[in-house]
Amino acid sequence: MSAAPTAIYLDHQATTPVDPRVLDAMLPWFSETFGNAHSEQHVWGRQAAEASEAAREQVAALIGADAREIVFTSGATESNNLAIKGAMRFALRHGRGKHIVTVATEHKCVLEACAAMMEEGAEITILPVDSDGFVAPDAIAGAIREDTVLVSVMAVNNEIGVIQPLSDIGAICRAHGVLLHTDAAQAAGKIPLDVNAMSIDLLSVSGHKMYAPKGIGALYVRRRPRARLLAEISGGGQERGMRSGTLPVPLVVALGEAAEIAAGEMDREGERLARLRTRMLDRLSAEVESVTVNGSLDTRVPGNLNVGFAGVDAETLMGNLPELAISTGSACTSAEVEPSYVLRALGLDDVTAGSAVRIGFGRFTTEAEVDAAADMIVRAVREQRTGDAARAAE
Repeated sequence: MSAAPTAIYLDHQATTPVDPRVLDAMLPWFSETFGNAHSEQHVWGRQAAEASEAAREQVAALIGADAREIVFTSGATESNNLAIKGAMRFALRHGRGKHIVTVATEHKCVLEACAAMMEEGAEITILPVDSDGFVAPDAIAGAIREDTVLVSVMAVNNEIGVIQPLSDIGAICRAHGVLLHTDAAQAAGKIPLDVNAMSIDLLSVSGHKMYAPKGIGALYVRRRPRARLLAEISGGGQERGMRSGTLPVPLVVALGEAAEIAAGEMDREGERLARLRTRMLDRLSAEVESVTVNGSLDTRVPGNLNVGFAGVDAETLMGNLPELAISTGSACTSAEVEPSYVLRALGLDDVTAGSAVRIGFGRFTTEAEVDAAADMIVRAVREQRTGDAARAAE
């Protein structure tokens, strides 16, 4: 029996380590073959361009798209901004509508991008979710107006891991002639995605959520029927005029390799992660009283577990677990100490939401790490409850 690990990373929704295979694929493009992909007059540039196009094919294959529909970006935040602001600004400029529909549990960058468009004349409808975290397709249908341009619904929630019914939502949007954008940062490489079967027009991908480096992502932009965007960045017109700037070839190659690995291993890895999640939840439920799961357990990505411990402050709990990396929610709002707006959208009060932690399992997580982490959490919860009870009795 191997020794229990001493420092354990279980925050894979925040970021993932770079897969060694991805690192091996990208390293030569830093120094050995360092050309600018836009300098196709010589062999260095042509090699870089060919590598970038191969990566575009790999990313497209992961989501059932055409390589010509993939626009490389710096990550999902930029992709989400380009999709939302680009589509709305095009529509506003050409008098094609001004209304956006989105959901209360979206990532901050989506909600903030929508809010920013209000300053330019857009109107926004933010729909609620049910207690499991799902938005009702019928609610989306009811929110669409004659001037609706875009519906933005994330594929998988970054805090509670629930998978939204994109196929149903896509069919509704297509029937109304409305664009559907989805933030798939937490979904790409983890669950099957098919932009055509799901009638998705714009889809955002993040490299560092799927074992590629930080600083690279992609936006799928449908060609037929065409999703029209205004560019956010002015410059040389690279990426088909939608995202100017020199391509970071090593990062692009890394994203492509990560996409291909994920596509090949998705089913097997999903089954393994589901076993690890069940192992953790069974331990916590058996050894700690009043454990609740936030969000649907049946319809969520296998690597996500969001649990609450009644009477326990999550921030204090994590402070008592210095050798375990877990979180209270989105890394992008980690500076905020108030309870998660996602959990409050499920109907949880501030105290209950403040007792929840997100546990994220990943490609390199082992059973030994899960067991050791469960021991740490059980001990810390018990100690915190005992201490709180003793202070209350004084």
